[in-house]
Amino acid sequence: MLQASEIQKRFTHLQETVSEASRSCHADMTLPRDLMVWMNEIDKEFKSAKKAISSMDEDRIRRCVEDLERIGDRAERACEKTAGLDTRIKDAISSMHSELSDLKQQLH
Repeated sequence: MLQASEIQKRFTHLQETVSEASRSCHADMTLPRDLMVWMNEIDKEFKSAKKAISSMDEDRIRRCVEDLERIGDRAERACEKTAGLDTRIKDAISSMHSELSDLKQQLH
């Protein structure tokens, strides 16, 4: 398990990445509904994850990151199946998913 300070640092960076992806998606009114559903779900789950991070409960943090990564995976798949999607949105979602996956691996 990462040290508490490293978890906090990674989580802060992840929060910026998730916020960027969310802003990009919410700014595009032509996005498919399923992609918006997954991004809204990530926003919601991220609020729970913030509480887990502050609790420093390793199991709770691990579960939250796993849930976020699973939702991020679904958002990335929805992104991949959407033809003509803005590159900026694809890149933001891909970056978010990569960071979630990396953090999940480091927590195990």
